[in-house]
Amino acid sequence: MEIKEKISEITIYELSDFYKVMGDSTRLKILLALQDGDKNVSTLCEITNMNISAISHQLRILKQADLIRYKKEGKNVIYTLADDHINSILQVGLEHINEK
Repeated sequence: MEIKEKISEITIYELSDFYKVMGDSTRLKILLALQDGDKNVSTLCEITNMNISAISHQLRILKQADLIRYKKEGKNVIYTLADDHINSILQVGLEHINEK
């Protein structure tokens, strides 16, 4: 059976885009930081050693890709992983890398 018969071209492009977004080391640092729990921008800046502008740009990309969600608490914006799938993908990737 050919891959075309199993998976549509649209799905293949969407999966490719998904991995492109996750393939950036800065965005990956943010996702890994969010595995430990919800964080605000200031905390993410400290963890990644980046400025607010740079973090905000990466957060926008992660939101557009549905990898993270946010909620407002007063003036603070709190970010979290979009769902357990993202956490599982990160965990499996880490397990694979640590097998070496």
